[in-house]
Amino acid sequence: MTQRITITRSATLPDPIRLARCLKAPELGPRVLFFSGGTALRGLSRELVRYTHNSIHVITPFDSGGSSAKLRSAFKMLAVGDLRNRLMALADKSLQGNPAIYALFSHRLPNDLSQEELRGLLDAMIHGSEPLITAVPEPMRKIIRAHLEFFRREMGDGFDMRGASIGNLILAGGFFNYNRQIDPVIYMFTMLVEARGIVRPIVNKDLTLATELESGELLAGQHVLTGKERGPITQPVKRVYLCASQEDTRPVHVELRRKMKELIASADLICYPFGSFYSSLVANLLPGGVGDAIAKARCPKVFIPNMAGDPEQLGLGLGESARRLLGYLRGSCANPRPREDLLNFMLINNDTSVYQQPLDLGQMASMGIPVIEAPLISAKTRRNSTKKPSSNTCCLSCETGKIRGSAPCPAGGAGHLPTEHNSP
Repeated sequence: MTQRITITRSATLPDPIRLARCLKAPELGPRVLFFSGGTALRGLSRELVRYTHNSIHVITPFDSGGSSAKLRSAFKMLAVGDLRNRLMALADKSLQGNPAIYALFSHRLPNDLSQEELRGLLDAMIHGSEPLITAVPEPMRKIIRAHLEFFRREMGDGFDMRGASIGNLILAGGFFNYNRQIDPVIYMFTMLVEARGIVRPIVNKDLTLATELESGELLAGQHVLTGKERGPITQPVKRVYLCASQEDTRPVHVELRRKMKELIASADLICYPFGSFYSSLVANLLPGGVGDAIAKARCPKVFIPNMAGDPEQLGLGLGESARRLLGYLRGSCANPRPREDLLNFMLINNDTSVYQQPLDLGQMASMGIPVIEAPLISAKTRRNSTKKPSSNTCCLSCETGKIRGSAPCPAGGAGHLPTEHNSP
């Protein structure tokens, strides 16, 4: 029989002592887990590696636009572009790392060359005569050349290489080499660029994100929802779900892998971060078992909502965004889970005028979710993702932030953060 008890303690964040320890030994830093996709966390990830080499980045593999769309269409595979982006953001870019590999993986083929000329460039890389390749030390150069050769064999002569990311082609080549398994390829990529963190797709399947609007219109493909290729949506989103393809939009169920459940459950902090609300955040929560894995992680779970400007959140204020987030979390659970197992806090900027209206923070109170207010942005930037913590700018700060609905802090701060544990 398990009994839930609540233990309350005061906390001042950022803690200068813990920050100093993390800066001195980031390899011992906390396992902060992010559900994300795309580029919203790129800047944060680059700063994060100064404090921890153990962050976990769960990425959506459903991108259906840009160069990833070409690979997915040609080879019926998951999208690898966002995985590459996050690995590169976490890469060691110092002289102690592999700057030549970083430069190669970040390179894109020109858009103004013929397909024959582009194939010639790729062949030069495979043969080891292209300058970007010759700059890479052995044995990494041999591994990269081999993976590019695997890709060259699969692509034939019909693949459109204009604007292709070399990093994506290397990942795709490894995917073919390892019998269409992505995990060993990500491991290899992580070692090559010396990525300071863990990056994994939420599932290894070739699936499509479908969106039903309030009007009943159905959008097949993540690129249609984001508005990057045909303009922003003009009707609010009713629901999103996974389907087999852009042609077959019937809902499909996919279960989270055991190793992913264990990875999520191992986190020291789970963050539902800013970024495209449905295509980056909610899309990660659609596979069955995600909510159960989150519930097993006995750590704080915090939602950091977008400021105004996310076209996917048409008509959504802060309160409704949190309610929908919680709904998708519960929808991925095999059995009912209490709110406190899935979402503990919402962290917002202390100047709430930056958010889409209506705020409707009353919904947060009705759900029992504390709202933490802190200065998250400065005059220099609208998103304080790379700003260094200081004595007067913080996240989750009991001293300089304010927690709506919290009890007085015994240490004299603005409030205290309750943490929950299970006791046998």
